Amino acid sequence: MFQKLLFFTLFAGLAQFANAAPIEAFPNGEIWPDQNGVHINAHGGGILVKDSTYYWFGEHKIEGDAGNYAQVGVHCYSSTDLYNWKDEGIALSVVTDSPTHPITKGCILERPKVIFNPKTQKYVMWFHLELKGRGYSSAYSGVAVSNTVTGPYTFHHAGRANPGVWPINLPDSEKSLLEGKAPHLTGSFFHKDMSANDFLKRDFKQGQMQRDMTLFVDDDGKAYHIFSSEENGTTHIAQLTDDFLNHNGVYARVFVGRFMEAPAIAKRNGKYYFVASGCTGWAPNAGRSAVADNIFGPWKELKNPFMGKDAHISFGAQSTFFLKVQGKEDTYLLLSDMWRPKNAIDGRYLWLPVKFEGDQIVLKNVKNPKY
Repeated sequence: MFQKLLFFTLFAGLAQFANAAPIEAFPNGEIWPDQNGVHINAHGGGILVKDSTYYWFGEHKIEGDAGNYAQVGVHCYSSTDLYNWKDEGIALSVVTDSPTHPITKGCILERPKVIFNPKTQKYVMWFHLELKGRGYSSAYSGVAVSNTVTGPYTFHHAGRANPGVWPINLPDSEKSLLEGKAPHLTGSFFHKDMSANDFLKRDFKQGQMQRDMTLFVDDDGKAYHIFSSEENGTTHIAQLTDDFLNHNGVYARVFVGRFMEAPAIAKRNGKYYFVASGCTGWAPNAGRSAVADNIFGPWKELKNPFMGKDAHISFGAQSTFFLKVQGKEDTYLLLSDMWRPKNAIDGRYLWLPVKFEGDQIVLKNVKNPKY
């Protein structure tokens, strides 16, 4: 009853926004209305820039706990200024007529990101996928494709990453499969009697786990899929094929044993910058940051980029995407989510301008910031 009351209270008063003045700053932690006065529904998302327009793709949530599962699909919005957004509809819909389809209604579909392939002229969407009814044990990524930026996107395939392939930065001495059933691998955290490479070896044949993720296209046009793997203990950075639809077998393991989620990556002045969170479920925690001269590493971990009051919980948010603002020299934003798992549709957003002190990323908790 409380959740229903909250739902109607949340949306009954949103009509006031429909004819309101244009938004001129990021309404962090507040309702963020689209052109129809409805709170933007694009959680765990990412942004694609095309022809001077920003396209925001994210998880479409519904009311209550059910909203933590995919009931509708991936929502798309467009904007020319990053403050005011137009609802472009559902870009990728879940399947409602096949209970065994990988993206059937009720699966877990998280953190969708879209990139454009200039060779194929296709828009390619990747997302973290968990098959319906299996919790987080599938650890798949899904891929969908469209001829137009706003969709509709057609499901292409889903599965694990790089089966039968060793990472490029694994010493030859470690390239051996585990013998026996390895009973110490039944849990999801490292134990004192196991090696930091055991989960990698366990999943070698079937493919590596893929959970929280992002995409990144480098200056040379090569695309990369960055994701939490090995029971979230290690981050993988995997290069994609030329059509961006698959992994090409070239990947590196980074931050081994550091248990990170919610990766975001950017490039500035020839260096790569990385932001992520720790692993505490829906609860916010202290952010992580790192820098490297090569996308495959080695990466140097830096301090928590969130600085000031509530930095230890990243201002109540979790990172999702690093955005370079178009037409603005050396201007970057970190996009984050303020999750509301008890009423998923009420999730809010935290978008912060990124400052740099040397290589250190600095994020300050400014109310209603501008870029």
